[in-house]
Amino acid sequence: MTFLENITSPADVRQLSTAECQVLTKEIRDCLITTVAQTGGHLGPNLGVVELTTAIHRVFESPRDTILFDVGHQSYVHKLLTGRYPEFSTLRQRGGISGYPSRAESEHDVIENSHASSSLSWADGIAKARQLTGERDRHVVAVIGDGALTGGMAWEALNTIAADKSQPPRKLIIVVNDNGRSYAPTVGGFAEHLDSLRTSSQYEKLLSWGKERLQQSGPPGRAAYSAMHGMKKGLKDMMAPAATGMFDELGIKYVGPVDGHDLDSLERALAKAKDYDQGPVIVHALTQKGYGYAPAMADMDDQFHAVGVIDAETGRSQPSKSTSWTSVFGDEITRIARERRDIVAITAAMLIPVGLKSFAEEFPERVFDVGIAEQHAVASAAGLSYGGLHPVVCLYATFLNRAFDQLLMDVALHRQGVTFVLDRAGITGPDGASHHGIWDIAMLQVVPGLQLAAPRDATRLVEEFNEAVAVDDAPTVVRFSRGSVGNDIEALSRTADGVDILAEPADGLDPDVLIVSVGALADRALALAEELRQRSIGATVVDPRWVLPVPDSVLTMGKDHALVAVVEDGVKIGGIGSQIRQDLRDEDSRTGVVELGVPDEFLPHGTREEILEYAGLSVPDMLDKTLHMLPSHLAERAHRASRRAM
Repeated sequence: MTFLENITSPADVRQLSTAECQVLTKEIRDCLITTVAQTGGHLGPNLGVVELTTAIHRVFESPRDTILFDVGHQSYVHKLLTGRYPEFSTLRQRGGISGYPSRAESEHDVIENSHASSSLSWADGIAKARQLTGERDRHVVAVIGDGALTGGMAWEALNTIAADKSQPPRKLIIVVNDNGRSYAPTVGGFAEHLDSLRTSSQYEKLLSWGKERLQQSGPPGRAAYSAMHGMKKGLKDMMAPAATGMFDELGIKYVGPVDGHDLDSLERALAKAKDYDQGPVIVHALTQKGYGYAPAMADMDDQFHAVGVIDAETGRSQPSKSTSWTSVFGDEITRIARERRDIVAITAAMLIPVGLKSFAEEFPERVFDVGIAEQHAVASAAGLSYGGLHPVVCLYATFLNRAFDQLLMDVALHRQGVTFVLDRAGITGPDGASHHGIWDIAMLQVVPGLQLAAPRDATRLVEEFNEAVAVDDAPTVVRFSRGSVGNDIEALSRTADGVDILAEPADGLDPDVLIVSVGALADRALALAEELRQRSIGATVVDPRWVLPVPDSVLTMGKDHALVAVVEDGVKIGGIGSQIRQDLRDEDSRTGVVELGVPDEFLPHGTREEILEYAGLSVPDMLDKTLHMLPSHLAERAHRASRRAM
């Protein structure tokens, strides 16, 4: 058996010799490459933290010592070292292990969400709790990447951690995983600061040389070495400007920088931090994303940050024959930017994933990557709008949650023309609970003046995005799904206020059910209409295109039907269905509404199709719910038609 196969807990890792651990780290890399090649996932970040995670588990005793991973996509190695190798082949599969830490999987996992920059706040709270409950000998270790340190929340936490003067000091260690990247290369002033710190390895080499040579030369040499060691702060400041200055000013002990792929050096640095009893410690580890896997290291875009299924030997993926929603948007914003010089784009460390690569290459001065700082991105967009430009803020839908206050109070309150493009809206699939973009519609419904579009296909995405950037006195939102765009679904007609009629009741059937389709679920809405037709229930299918505010024609049509069924992949509570119900009630309509949306819960991981079915959005499930809500005379008609068909 391999060393990896014998690891059932971190205690087994601590029993290995240094030489055996070197073999173990190679086995871990091989396992990561072969598994992620088959399942897809975050390969580059995990290849970069093999030695770092191994060293942490050799120096600290999880779960007695609490280990926290910021973002969490770099926790695959942690999973392998905490006994999950037998299940690792099920990574990101329905019913398998999560691509992020999961409390349901292991007592070694703590923070489950994948939203960056929160680990230091967790660490601060846990360390305080340990102090107050008398468990002062338990360490808290927070592993945070340099990208996550571009988020303001991390600095709010650092400020609090540094200001704490309680006695005895809390056992809190911050490990900065410095690979110069968040997704793509890390941007911002702090990233430049870390670049300067990397040069301080000269200091470490000098001090190591001095220790060896001077201590070999008798008492005078040892005295000289002691004097040189006493000049430590001055030497570091001289050889790496500001190497410790910022952290010293905060009052936090700094250790490093240390080679993040040298297991011995890492263990020494972490042990030094563990033994320090005067307050919190920062350990600065220099790592390389994708380390040890040539295809990843050669990929300059993102060093295989996240991959689909690939060939493990070459790193190549099968060429896609389909078009993604993201690429449709990316092409269109670039085209519009050629015609409108006022169009600028803002992203939060996700330039390539949100489709801005071509725009950035053609108009580099008009794309602003602010790092993992969504709040700043949105407030800055308000300023750009005030200055006469039209900013397009490009985010994953789940990350807009972090900037709601800025959208409400900086953009909407001031009636600034800012367009938000929300990629991966709705159910996304294998990345799990914190990546599903299912809260955006419910959250945005309460924003006065906001207009939200949900395109059903590529043509409508282009159309609605153009309409969005034409609005200059209110926030506009365009949301679309993860993955491939299906075939275009043409409308039979369009109402005066822009609502597309996709299907009407078959000949001889009354308009019994109005099916309102939101976004990319139009094919399912049409399939639901066909199932109702087979049961002698007439259905009209409409796509509002702009779903907030609800168009008047949707409400007018709703009054002419016995039931409105709203098909959406956002949460039902506060969704489009609930808004239509409220609007109809305000107009004294007694038409019933059935919300065919996502339940109010944190959804598991799996393929998008699997999670849509889990959420009750399969056609058979939606049919059952719709039939159950029909008025009695229509329900009886449907029942008779079903019996005749049997």
